[in-house]
Amino acid sequence: MTEADSSMVESGAERVSDGVHTQPDLAGGTTYGLTVVCVGHGGAETAFTPRDAGPKKRIPCDGSAVFERFTGRGPLRVDVRGNPGSTGVIAWRVNKV
Repeated sequence: MTEADSSMVESGAERVSDGVHTQPDLAGGTTYGLTVVCVGHGGAETAFTPRDAGPKKRIPCDGSAVFERFTGRGPLRVDVRGNPGSTGVIAWRVNKV
């Protein structure tokens, strides 16, 4: 295991139609990164709850990686929702930065 591997909090791969819905166990005040890659057709969008935890970000389903930093605090939910008509797979990872 490398040092980069030890920073991983959680990860997964989901169908675009299912989306990603997670509530990672995060330490308050710690900076984290969300990396998302979508491969297929269409696009998706990230959403944080509470909304001010991180901005919404568009994710094209063209294989490009999209990275967003955010700070852990209290209960936090991260969602990646596929746009209507989008198909493919979303791979995602949350890790300490």
